[in-house]
Amino acid sequence: MGATSHQAGAAGRALTADRPDSVRNVVLVGHSGAGKTTLVEALALTAGAVNRAGRVEDGGTVSDYDEIEHRRQRSIQLSLVPVEWAGIKINILDTPGYADFVGELRAGLRAADAALFVVSASDGIDGATRMVWDECEAVGMPRAIVVTHLEAARADYSQMTAVCGEIFGAEDPDAVIPLYLPLHGPAGPDGHAPVTGLLGLLSRRVYDYGSGERTERDPDPAELALIDGARSRLIEGIIAESEDESLMDRYLGGEDIDIKTLVDDLERAVARGTFHPVLMAAPAADGARQGLGTVELLELVTGGFPTPAERAPLTVTTPDGAPRPAVTCDPAGPLLAEVVKTSSDPYVGRVSLVRVFSGTLHPEETVHVSGHGQADRGHEDHDLDERIGTLTSPFGKQQRTLGTCIAGDLACVAKLTRAETGDTLSAKDAPLLMEPWPMPEPLLPLAIEAHSKADEDKLSQGLARLVAEDPTMRLEQNPHTRQLVLWCLGEAHQDVALERLRTRYGVQVDPVPHKVSLRETFGAKAAGRGRHVKQSGGHGQFAICEIEVEPLPPGSGIEFVDKVVGGAVPRQFIPSVEKGVRAQAARGIAAGYPLVDVRITLRDGKAHSVDSSDAAFQTAGALALREAAADTPIHLLEPVAELDVEVPDEYVGPVMSDLAGRRGRVVGTEQAGPGRSRVRAEIPEIEIGRYAVELRSVSHGTGRFSRAYARHEPMPAHLADKVREQAEKGSQLT
Repeated sequence: MGATSHQAGAAGRALTADRPDSVRNVVLVGHSGAGKTTLVEALALTAGAVNRAGRVEDGGTVSDYDEIEHRRQRSIQLSLVPVEWAGIKINILDTPGYADFVGELRAGLRAADAALFVVSASDGIDGATRMVWDECEAVGMPRAIVVTHLEAARADYSQMTAVCGEIFGAEDPDAVIPLYLPLHGPAGPDGHAPVTGLLGLLSRRVYDYGSGERTERDPDPAELALIDGARSRLIEGIIAESEDESLMDRYLGGEDIDIKTLVDDLERAVARGTFHPVLMAAPAADGARQGLGTVELLELVTGGFPTPAERAPLTVTTPDGAPRPAVTCDPAGPLLAEVVKTSSDPYVGRVSLVRVFSGTLHPEETVHVSGHGQADRGHEDHDLDERIGTLTSPFGKQQRTLGTCIAGDLACVAKLTRAETGDTLSAKDAPLLMEPWPMPEPLLPLAIEAHSKADEDKLSQGLARLVAEDPTMRLEQNPHTRQLVLWCLGEAHQDVALERLRTRYGVQVDPVPHKVSLRETFGAKAAGRGRHVKQSGGHGQFAICEIEVEPLPPGSGIEFVDKVVGGAVPRQFIPSVEKGVRAQAARGIAAGYPLVDVRITLRDGKAHSVDSSDAAFQTAGALALREAAADTPIHLLEPVAELDVEVPDEYVGPVMSDLAGRRGRVVGTEQAGPGRSRVRAEIPEIEIGRYAVELRSVSHGTGRFSRAYARHEPMPAHLADKVREQAEKGSQLT
């Protein structure tokens, strides 16, 4: 990577691509604060897409332009920033680094063909970034690493590259090697020598950014000694990944390998995902036109990262599941595109960011929209035709009009009123379906209520639009607790959801304590007599019934048995008694929770030829059940979940201790992969309401878990007593 091309994309116009090999799609990955957004802005400045760091022609920022992002000083959504370099359109996908918005990261990985991992020289590499690297490695996604925050006093590039080699090159240490060494300027008063340029290991050239413009020169003897000291390992690493098996023998035999051969082999190895170079970058200083290392980074992306045409053919089916031939990246092929992000604009309505995998998308054409496989998250399967609006290329708050969007490119589509994130777009006469990409399960509940009657009228539509935009959010109307629950990934995810409801959709909601679905059951056999006799002039009410209640095994529900003899209760009123006891059971008998796992036997009763009625026997049945409950212990049952927790081996002990403190019972542990273990436990659901947040703390962001309902079990007596006390005061357990 030596000679520089300063061909840059002109600011203020929409960038278009006429063939897939003139496009590169790259996603930026890294923890929050690693400098991804700053790097995007530096790349846009170097490519000529902005007039100064982070600013477009209208004065807005190129990334993090959402008002919520401004207020929070944090990226919370996927942003697309297209730039042009050396005649290549580069779609840069900037993703949030905070774990609560991992859905945006997943969308970026889906839309991209390569990943650029951004790591901070001062903060190191966190566990979550390691996990994403492993996921990319599992699918063979090409990756490179860029080190940022070189200006920090404690930054050490050499140490950071060694850490990258240990963590990212654990399987193949020779596949993670720096392409450049830092050129340091004079040390300041604090002793810190800033990085002012790069020493090119392959080219044996110095790229100096000290003047604010990138200049190139030969190294002096001291710089040449540094280059040659590190160059051999890089060359050996490149040759080891070369497809030319004779190259290593030639090199070891003393042959001087041509630099063009090395660069070509390096770029091919990067595109195949077998070599992962380490680079460095820093934003431009005030008044400078180029940020440190940005030219070299753009060269690597255009020369080393794969084109969309190099992506493996995609497996597709018809919407009803019938297999279809695999689809390749061909602008003349059948239309196949996917909605990778959905957002709402107050002026144009719903806007869908779309990756076109095959065919060519035209404005104002009718396409088929298919959404399947997300029913468990509140997204109904749907198949329909929609006419799309204009095609645009986003750049900050601007939307620049596009004439077409070919296979391999990305564009924003207006007026897709029913399309949701993850949906497939295809030709209306040849509909296709792509399998939706995996998303983490939202496991942090947020129960909400409309703030006012006016908000209640708008709540349903606002929530539907919110969930359609974010596939990591699930909406639940719990029939047992009668609560409206938004399931999110974390507290920041919850906060952003509430803020978007308020500012974007004009809906004010109030969070309320989340309830778990407790149950009640009889602790022993009991009998009850229900007497409902009233005479207030005219037609009276008369019904008497005697029942026996006995507990049943867990999961039995409610069983009603008729053992009346001699017609003590007329046949036509026996269903009325059953209806009354079942209605009372649903309302609860001790603390207001539904009664389960009992057999209720109707044994005797009395009726009146005139005053007995359906309503009277319903009331008598309910009274009989309440009387039976008054003379026997009533157990409260709490839901128990099966918990499957996966963490690195070093956190197994803390996780098990934490679960034990939550009344959890560990039922087994096993290996879940290299260096990771799975802990399986049973735990009361009331103890894991905030486990999504607490596991993140215990495992330093490296743990994940799933949960499934197992059964209801008796609640410990001291906790049940608290529930009853709260019920008497008119409140419920949260």
